[in-house]
Amino acid sequence: MNFFLSLFAFIGVCLCGGLGAVARFVIDTAIKIVWKNAFPLSTLVINIIASFLAGAAASAPWHLMVVTGFLGGLSTFSTAINEIVSLGRDKRPSMAGYYLIACIIVPVLCAALGWQLVR
Repeated sequence: MNFFLSLFAFIGVCLCGGLGAVARFVIDTAIKIVWKNAFPLSTLVINIIASFLAGAAASAPWHLMVVTGFLGGLSTFSTAINEIVSLGRDKRPSMAGYYLIACIIVPVLCAALGWQLVR
């Protein structure tokens, strides 16, 4: 019986991760159509949403599929880091610094808020 639960969890995480990646693509594309600025707003918005929802789902029984799967596919930490480096290479050090701070502090606060609201 344990094998089937593990297999179900594995398949669930894979499917939810794919759905999260599709959601990231849709949200990213929608924001980039409207936002025509050098500041990478779409990644920050996606990470804020994912962090808040991860905090809210932290103690849920379906935590593995939602947080590891869907929100893991949705969130974009590696993209955010790459954007910080790109801003620095494009001679925008102050924007890179602000974005670095926003990418670390804001999602942490959102996760704490999500956790607190559900608790």
